[in-house]
Amino acid sequence: MENGKRLNFYPDIMIAIISEKPSVGMDIARVVGADTRNDGYCSGNGYMVTWALGHLVSLAMPESYGYTKTAAEDLPMLPEPFRLVSRQVRTDRGMVTDIAASKQLKVIESVFNRCDSIIVATDAGREGELIFRWIYDFLACTKPFRRLWISSLTDEAIRKGLEEMKDGSEYDSLYAAADSRAKADWLVGMNASRALAIVSGSSNNSIGRVQTPTLAMICSRYRENRSFVSTPYWQLHVTLNGGTSHRRFFHPATFDDRQKAEAAYRSISPDSPATVTRVERRKTLQQPPLLYDLTALQKDCNIHLDLTAAKTLDIAQSLYEKKLISYPRTGSRYIPHDVMACVPGLLEKIMAMPGFTAAAGILDFARLNTRSVDDSKVTDHHALITTGIAPEELSEAENAVYTLIAGRMLEAFSPCCEKEQLLMECHLENMDFRSKSSLIVNPGWRGIFCRNEDREDDEPETDEGTAVFAEGDKVPVSGFGLARKKTMPKPLYTEASLLSAMENCGRDITDEQAREAVKELGIGTPATRAAIITTLFKRDYIARSGKSIVPTEKGLYIYEAVKDMLVADVSLTGSWEKALLQIERQTLGTETFMASITDYTRKATREILNLSLPVTAARTFTCPKCRTGQILVRAKTARCDHEGCGLVVYRRFLNRELTDQHLEQLFSSGSTRLIKGFKGKKGIAFDAAVTFDADFNLKLAFPKGGNGTKRK
Repeated sequence: MENGKRLNFYPDIMIAIISEKPSVGMDIARVVGADTRNDGYCSGNGYMVTWALGHLVSLAMPESYGYTKTAAEDLPMLPEPFRLVSRQVRTDRGMVTDIAASKQLKVIESVFNRCDSIIVATDAGREGELIFRWIYDFLACTKPFRRLWISSLTDEAIRKGLEEMKDGSEYDSLYAAADSRAKADWLVGMNASRALAIVSGSSNNSIGRVQTPTLAMICSRYRENRSFVSTPYWQLHVTLNGGTSHRRFFHPATFDDRQKAEAAYRSISPDSPATVTRVERRKTLQQPPLLYDLTALQKDCNIHLDLTAAKTLDIAQSLYEKKLISYPRTGSRYIPHDVMACVPGLLEKIMAMPGFTAAAGILDFARLNTRSVDDSKVTDHHALITTGIAPEELSEAENAVYTLIAGRMLEAFSPCCEKEQLLMECHLENMDFRSKSSLIVNPGWRGIFCRNEDREDDEPETDEGTAVFAEGDKVPVSGFGLARKKTMPKPLYTEASLLSAMENCGRDITDEQAREAVKELGIGTPATRAAIITTLFKRDYIARSGKSIVPTEKGLYIYEAVKDMLVADVSLTGSWEKALLQIERQTLGTETFMASITDYTRKATREILNLSLPVTAARTFTCPKCRTGQILVRAKTARCDHEGCGLVVYRRFLNRELTDQHLEQLFSSGSTRLIKGFKGKKGIAFDAAVTFDADFNLKLAFPKGGNGTKRK
């Protein structure tokens, strides 16, 4: 659009534009000249711009198909066809239609009915496509539509995207993959969860296509870590003096036997001459890291900023909507050559930021590193980059994440880090000793942040000395020692290492064929992994212990029940991710994939129903209200059995699920301990306890001295 004139793609007709969020819709409305604000849409200049509120439409719950009871004879539930319903929300008293979603759907329907064609401007990805297509189908709309596909929300990107739109049918395979994924998750999740409820006697559990293999990875690592038996070993070293400096040499082999280790130690005498047998210098280059995709950004934000994956995604989405970065839900760490043409200008703007001025002495604009430039490795969206718009009024967390993304751009296009590796060997008392060191000659990209975390394996954490000798030198031993060490278990997962494990889980699969099937794919997608981890926290399957993630008693219970079953099979889940990608690329039909999912659902459901688990007995407490009846704890409620008392506590309180432990605390002491993750009206998270008011209704209780613990 030029000077307020209409972008004339469809002359003399009314065009509807639908975005994923109101903020994006309003940006687009401004660009196309739809300046009149209405309830749920903007209009003007021949356009009506409306928006979704995320997923306004979802797959119907089992009750819509007549599955009102949790009964083995009803499993597996295989809807044919699946039904779409207006978005529902979980309340204290069950699922109800979301009023806001229902209202906006009516607005969208009215806009579509008044327009001749539609421009789809939901997020350019699998989920964005699904959001529009489900709305389109739910409303039984038949209007033609074209696709706006953009990687940033700058005015320039929007205008360019409007000039390059494609027919909506070209994205049918993207929708097919998204729709198949959603239906697969419904089939596996609904059936497996109900089957587990039947055999365990509790419906306060869930099993999912991706969440359960992820839980299995966490529990397996936890079990391995806690059952690990450390074994001692001994390491022998000698120190050689070179005038004013020294160097420590290590025996290349460790000793598992203490007596042999001590015998070797005793064979060395002070001032014994050691003969230097090898001196080797080698120049090496450490390549800069690739640009961020979403998963890599989430890992670094967890490591450097202590942010969760979900929080990082929220912040990245906010930066995207503020037009500061490109589309964040990307799985690519590369950019195409045409985007590379814009990079020098973007780098110059980044270098003007406080903290990055030193980059001027690092980057060589005549020879920028192009490791991250590869057209063939760009998928739906290129890697995360800045847009060149100067950030203003960012929160502390937003500024920190933006700085990481900007700094990574500087790193990615900077020269390699040049190092000199030095290997020296010496011979003493019929034993060989070795010393390795690495000296940074030119830091290159490592000069951007100057972080110790960028150290490679050849760079020791401790200083082993700087003395340098020549081959054939005979140097007296000035010191020697025998260090007792012990083997260590694999560390517990942090959120960063869990994301890596989800991304690369195929590498740990023993079956070669299965491993090849999920190679470099993993489970989940960059856009969904954070949500999966969040779900496990919400289900009370996992908890945080410092920066580590550990399973809860409930999580271990679920894991032990299903660990050897199909539903926990990482390789199978990973192969489905590959199949969804094939659907997207039109090399696999949806019928074939859904047939395999249906078959899997039948087998997994049968496996779970055949489990022999002790039925969880209902827990009882003396009623705090009438002091006579007993509180019976069920799947969704806890209520007094005394006639006339009427005390009922719903497990769902505000946006949180009260666990068995929470209920035990509530009924035994009158209050739960601090519960994390409540959300206020403005979406700000806070922590609070749950207690009773004077009428024995639930209320929040805050720590003394404040309104709960607010979390950024």
